[in-house]
Amino acid sequence: MRPLRVALAQYNFTVGDLEANARRILEGVERARQAGCDLVAFPELALSGYPPEDLVFRAKFGRDNRAYLERVAAACGGVTVVVGFVEAADDVYNAAAVIHEGRIHVQRKRLLPTYSVFDEDRYFRAGDEHLLFTLRGVRLGVTICEDIWYDGGPAHLLAEWGAEVILNISSSPYYTGKHRYRRDMLAVRARDNVAAVAYVNLVGGQDELVFDGHSMILDAAGELLAQGQAFAEDFLVVDLDADAVARRRQQDPRGRKEPHQGPVRALTLSAEPGPARPPSPAIPVPAEDDVALDYQALTLGVRDYVEKNGFRRVIVGLSGGIDSALTAAVAADALGPERVLGVSMPSPYSSRASCTDARRLAENLGISFLVLPIHRIMAAYARALAVPFRGYPPDVTEENLQARIRGNLLMALSNKYPGHLVLSTSNKSEAAVGYTTLYGDMAGGFAVLKDVYKTRVYELARWRNAREAVIPQRCLTRPPSAELAPGQLDQDTLPPYPILDPILELYIEQDQAAEEIATRGFEEGVARRVARMVDQSEYKRRQAPVGIKITPKAFGRDRRLPITDRYPG
Repeated sequence: MRPLRVALAQYNFTVGDLEANARRILEGVERARQAGCDLVAFPELALSGYPPEDLVFRAKFGRDNRAYLERVAAACGGVTVVVGFVEAADDVYNAAAVIHEGRIHVQRKRLLPTYSVFDEDRYFRAGDEHLLFTLRGVRLGVTICEDIWYDGGPAHLLAEWGAEVILNISSSPYYTGKHRYRRDMLAVRARDNVAAVAYVNLVGGQDELVFDGHSMILDAAGELLAQGQAFAEDFLVVDLDADAVARRRQQDPRGRKEPHQGPVRALTLSAEPGPARPPSPAIPVPAEDDVALDYQALTLGVRDYVEKNGFRRVIVGLSGGIDSALTAAVAADALGPERVLGVSMPSPYSSRASCTDARRLAENLGISFLVLPIHRIMAAYARALAVPFRGYPPDVTEENLQARIRGNLLMALSNKYPGHLVLSTSNKSEAAVGYTTLYGDMAGGFAVLKDVYKTRVYELARWRNAREAVIPQRCLTRPPSAELAPGQLDQDTLPPYPILDPILELYIEQDQAAEEIATRGFEEGVARRVARMVDQSEYKRRQAPVGIKITPKAFGRDRRLPITDRYPG
């Protein structure tokens, strides 16, 4: 028997907080030691936090990473530790430290992603060798995040050289369904390389990114042995049987036919098998529901943005509509109702139903509630602009003034009340087509629904109400309206959201042209109009607050298009 007890420390780390991150790593090491583990692994760049971005250009940041790593190494005897850190050597590397009996062995990330939200070629140099080490008589290969995503990549090479366990430390951000995509990929790597796979992922929010955890261990047949929780810290302990891997390899002829490749650096940390121990308890695999996971992503994203940036409370403008209702519910769940202030700012066009629903929502959630009517402020604006507006009929300008008055009031409260952050409430559908007002409903420091389509807003609200009916039913059933003019409805200006959102998904996330979208059953004229609105609103989105990513392609650092653009497609 060659058993190996492996722990995966799925923890929440903060970018730049090396002191706290090192302390958390040592807590995980002690927990692994108490559990009788041979090895404990932490996520990619756990020591520095991920992504550190331009912090890596500061020489002191690299030196501090090394100093804290050495402090960790000096205190983690009795268990082998694999932890991510920023290595500043001849260049800067995204690296994994393998720490054994106080000594540090380094594996540098081989494949640096430069797509979607990743820009690692800007920050790091790729490593040029692979680390294979023997622990308790079991051969393990170390990979870092992207290294395992490629068929025939570093994981394959390490398996050729005899790795029976492929260890992958990751900081892989969430979008809807990605945990399944990840699990399927890891199962293929396990089966193709006839190796157990131990994958530890970061959990927590970092600006617009949210990391979902979902760490997992799979056997050499690709079967899931254990999976970590979603959007929560977890600590998985699993016993792996290296002899089972060896037996499976004896029955697989592929390993005998492929030539060994290099370069590989092989270390023997301990050759003798570990002692016999009672097996670690089975870990149930949690149930999955995409709407529930999206809601958890939003909740964790809000909590970590507020907590890690030192805010005390949040402010949400409550219109009585579905977007502000969902935003307030997420905030209350993330922070506790005592840390949320809802503000209703009715105008002459606000319906009684909207005012009633805003108040009822606040009562249902248990949040503070403030009413600031804007009638007189609107009248003052009208008087101030009477002369320059003379001769111009009323139009969308007057509607936008109302939104900007509200944004101004919210930001004034944020300035006056110490540590209060305004959460903006615009959704992705509105942001996509510009159905939102600069310095108005776009005002705020964090956009909870920035990457949530309107149809998904309704799904999330219904899911939340299924747990506890906090969002007034009328918010879910009334036709959506900005209520900036008499009888106004969103669909007077936009295609109905069940039509608009699929067009937006095809245009934004799949980069399909209007004529291609038309082949999917949509009117080409409608598709062209929507595409034109998206393109013309790029300048607005550049000025929008940061918000949580939950789709494969979010506005901002993910989808990058020029503002000045005359391409007709």
